[in-house]
Amino acid sequence: MKLQTPCAELLTQLGVVSRVASSRTAVQALSGVQLSASADGAELRATDMEVGLRVPLAATVEREGTVVLPARLLLDVARSLPSEQASIELRSAEQDVEIISGSATFHIRTLRAEDFPPLPEPDGENVVRVPAAAFVETINRVARSASRDETRPILTGILVSASGSELRMVATDSYRLSVKETKLETPLDGEFEANVPARALQELARIAQAAGADELSVSVRTNQIVFEVGGDVLSSRLIDGQFPNYRQLLPDAYEHELTLASGELTEVVRRMSLMAQKNAPLRLHFSEGELTVSAQTPDVGEAREKLPVPFAGEPFEIGFNPEFLRDGLESAEGGDLVLKLISALRPGLIETADGSGFLYLIMPIRLNV
Repeated sequence: MKLQTPCAELLTQLGVVSRVASSRTAVQALSGVQLSASADGAELRATDMEVGLRVPLAATVEREGTVVLPARLLLDVARSLPSEQASIELRSAEQDVEIISGSATFHIRTLRAEDFPPLPEPDGENVVRVPAAAFVETINRVARSASRDETRPILTGILVSASGSELRMVATDSYRLSVKETKLETPLDGEFEANVPARALQELARIAQAAGADELSVSVRTNQIVFEVGGDVLSSRLIDGQFPNYRQLLPDAYEHELTLASGELTEVVRRMSLMAQKNAPLRLHFSEGELTVSAQTPDVGEAREKLPVPFAGEPFEIGFNPEFLRDGLESAEGGDLVLKLISALRPGLIETADGSGFLYLIMPIRLNV
């Protein structure tokens, strides 16, 4: 294998693909990047067995072949190359790759190519094309609610449903729930539903935003989903099991419905959260026409701030995890929101007031008086 490639192109594409390479694995090849050169061009690939990514590399191929190199080292080398062009050549006898750029020469030992698993090819059939901007926005609105606890894998995913003119994503970690329903301008030519690892969708969002593509294609297969956007192909395993029925988690009625300015409340919550440390809750005390947001951490300090709200009825106080509440408010993304409450021990609901289809259910924290 031998090819010539612009150093800037090599660095950019390695920066994208190396994020998928495994950082903790007993199989060395999974910590590497596979560089493939053929008559059709060059391509970089990486996978951690859950998520796989293929990105094209602009190059002049002089000799075909495939090699696997350590991802982190290769990225560091690409950052340091002194010239505008780089020559990359596999030296089979030495079991290394020679990289020449300007006056610099590197020899990097290869990893076992046979240990690198094959990645799925883009499928021309059973493909649903979705507007990229709508897909990315929907991911970003719900992804923070997905669980990071691998002992409950079903909750580490985002349930993605698309049919007709609607795209819906749902995520929950059992302490909060995010739902975003996005209306599409043009009906989809096909439909799908899948529980996709949140990490894979967040990586897809980064790639799609960087590519600036108008649409992305989605192909759901047995235990696997494949996305193609701007020439990049991201694949991911699907999460087995039944995703929770989120509609059953939503209360039927609420005692209080308050329309509030999202930006103002978000800023207050951010400020008060500074004093909610060491698992201390953020306290919201409602009284006639007023909300007091406060936080107190022993040996650290305390803070409180008041703002007018259209509250009427018996005063009550409810506590929330400050990070979870902040995530919900930030995901509402400006404008007015509707805060729906029942009591101090029942979940609260944040909805966008403009009918944009976003809701965020958050469990309270029992307060010690």
